[in-house]
Amino acid sequence: MAGGGYVVNGSTSNSSNGRLTMSVIITCIVAASGGLIFGYDIGISGGVTTMEPFLRKFFPSVLRKMADAKHNTYCVYDSQVLTAFTSSLYLAGLASSLVASFTTKRMGRKYTMVLGGCTFFIGAVINGAAINIMMLILGRIFLGIGVGFTNQATPVYLSEMAPPKWRGAFTIGFQFFLGTGVVVANVINYRTAQIGSWGWRLSLGLAAVPAVLMTIGALLVSDTPSSLVERGKLEQAKQSLQRARGVGINIEDEFIELLKSSEDSKLLTNEPFTTIFQRQYRPHLVMAVLIPFFQQLTGINVIAFYAPVIFQSVGFGSNSALVSAIILGLVNLGSIVMSMFVVDRFGRRVLFMEGGIQMVVFQVAVACVLGAKLGVTGDQQLSKGYAILVLILMCMYAAAFGWSWGPLTWLIPSEIFPMKIRPAGQSISIAVNFATTFVLAQMFLTMLCHFKFYAFVFYAGWITVMTIFVALFLPETKGIPLDSMHIVWEQHWYWHKFVDRKE
Repeated sequence: MAGGGYVVNGSTSNSSNGRLTMSVIITCIVAASGGLIFGYDIGISGGVTTMEPFLRKFFPSVLRKMADAKHNTYCVYDSQVLTAFTSSLYLAGLASSLVASFTTKRMGRKYTMVLGGCTFFIGAVINGAAINIMMLILGRIFLGIGVGFTNQATPVYLSEMAPPKWRGAFTIGFQFFLGTGVVVANVINYRTAQIGSWGWRLSLGLAAVPAVLMTIGALLVSDTPSSLVERGKLEQAKQSLQRARGVGINIEDEFIELLKSSEDSKLLTNEPFTTIFQRQYRPHLVMAVLIPFFQQLTGINVIAFYAPVIFQSVGFGSNSALVSAIILGLVNLGSIVMSMFVVDRFGRRVLFMEGGIQMVVFQVAVACVLGAKLGVTGDQQLSKGYAILVLILMCMYAAAFGWSWGPLTWLIPSEIFPMKIRPAGQSISIAVNFATTFVLAQMFLTMLCHFKFYAFVFYAGWITVMTIFVALFLPETKGIPLDSMHIVWEQHWYWHKFVDRKE
């Protein structure tokens, strides 16, 4: 049946069920902290766009709209220059994520994360010191390059280091740190908004702190066994695998499988970006494209970017809007933690589908409240009671995302690819994520202005489509060793027609 349970026939290594060692815990926590820089940026960019000194310096047209007593609530922040500030990061991230495919293969996962952290640091310094729009966007480009490298390398690193039994929880650690970054950024925005004319500089400049923490941490951990084997460092690879699985655990079978996968990779005559388009990798390519594409069409990132803007538009004051964004971030963070505890017990598909249904219900509910109380004219603000209701409904939506499409979008692409196309597959996944995010971030405030409350119905429709897609086409991958993952495609009702069973 579509995506049901699978049994991996044949031997698997004894180390697949090795104990959870302190080495692998520390290593994965350090690597997952790469999510901090992405989360901090998501949270900080939305918050500073509600600060009057920031808008006065860079986007005075938005302030003029806010001063117009007859403005349409939905259209206050409709500024293409303002959205360019937010979305320019994602064009840079798209390009750098494709380059990162080659750096992760040749330099390793570890040094790709280090490179990303250093580039992000440069962007944070430029943004904190920005004196004009061009400098502001240049800083965003450097931030995007850094995020592109870390987002490509970190999920792969986590997936390769974690034992199969706990792979889901460890990989979701990336999303946990991402959510933590969002919350920290929203708290900082709330405090810096009260400083005065230079508070926005502190918000943007403090992005250098998570960059430094992640970079130092990445320098202290070892690279993954898969990456070391791929680069011919066999003795280091064996030591890394032994530390990860624990002293006394027999790693010979798993190490042999890594060597075999590496040898198969070296036999390729085509580049990985060419190989992934072969028929036998059709399911991998489809998931690499559609999973991140669908995640952005849940609407979560544009809501995260513009949460303070949205809340301020529908009736909250500036400070209240920032507090509401903090609440939304905390709810999302709590649901990510819940996902870490259940993903390896109940599987990926259950979370995808339950989360999808819940998001549809509460997106439609938000649209109904805004439609009933603001209508299409948007010339009135919500009462305090209804504004709080909107916040509650959006928190329920954020919770559903936090335990489903949020973390699983990073987990699935990181675990489904064989070694030979893993960097290429992850790069495609990240590039699609950034490309879709750029388009949606660039158009969201205009869409909110023209679609009004129907913008939330638009996203609810897409969530319905993607939930059906998961039910039909995504196999369950929990507990399957990476080197045995091909079996889930061979046993799938549809994908078995494409997969080469002799692989």
